[in-house]
Amino acid sequence: MSGLSEEVLRWAVGAVGGGVRVAAVTGLREGANPWLLRFEPADQVEAVVLRLGDPADPDHCRRFGTEVAALRVAGDYRLPAAQLIAADLDGAETGTLALLTTVLPGDSKIPPVASARRLRCLGAVAAALQTVPLAPRAALPLRTRSIADVDFAACRREKGTTQLLKAAEERLDRLPVPEGPTVFVHGDLWHGNTLWSGDRCTGLVDWDCAGAGSPGIDLSGARFDAALMFGIPAADQVLQGWQRAAGRRADQVAYWDVVAASCTLADMAFCVPAMHDQGRPDLDADVLGERRDAFLSAALARLDAEER
Repeated sequence: MSGLSEEVLRWAVGAVGGGVRVAAVTGLREGANPWLLRFEPADQVEAVVLRLGDPADPDHCRRFGTEVAALRVAGDYRLPAAQLIAADLDGAETGTLALLTTVLPGDSKIPPVASARRLRCLGAVAAALQTVPLAPRAALPLRTRSIADVDFAACRREKGTTQLLKAAEERLDRLPVPEGPTVFVHGDLWHGNTLWSGDRCTGLVDWDCAGAGSPGIDLSGARFDAALMFGIPAADQVLQGWQRAAGRRADQVAYWDVVAASCTLADMAFCVPAMHDQGRPDLDADVLGERRDAFLSAALARLDAEER
């Protein structure tokens, strides 16, 4: 049926219960992990998402632990996320890391053009997260930027950088991280980690970069992604949606915009395959680089104005 072991399939069936059997298995990314499992009979649970990892890989173990902890927080606060069904975080039951969740409606394909309503909805989703106060803990550590487990500065030192990225890095090194209460952050809030039904966001996926941090991490992460996907003006629509949902003005937007744009490499080709996989073959490294630089330059200019 697939590359899944009988042990894993038995575990999934047992977690779902109700005498179901696996009727179909579909790889959700390039025909492989994570997997969509469909069941028969479908009157109790029609389908689930199964994510697997290597229990011998410390990075996999950490990411799975973070995702499970994040899904539990999201469930407690009724945030738009899948429900956790079962998890094997040490491979004792399945021989592998395994995470089983419900299936959210919608799809993650990114349209070539986004309506203002869609962009404001993305901002509102980011605002929903900032309503959840969260102190750092082992599985949900303190975050000071998106995709915190990748050292982009070190990668740029190895692979090369640009004057603009270097200027941004030097500016951030001189500035303290803004103080304030920490909240629940997704930590990788871009369109590829969102699901949509029309212009309505039905949920967020891939919580393995979640943690506790400033609301600005997810807000500016979403703003930067919107600028990359749809052009610089799209970022302002995300901000409008965030502020309308939060009922207040966002703080330190310029700083967090610089942080968000700094979570890249000089050559934006590194993220092109993900964009193409999500339905945007029109985006290439040159377009993404131009939009990144425009977004980053504007953010640095606003920081300059604030410091005068």
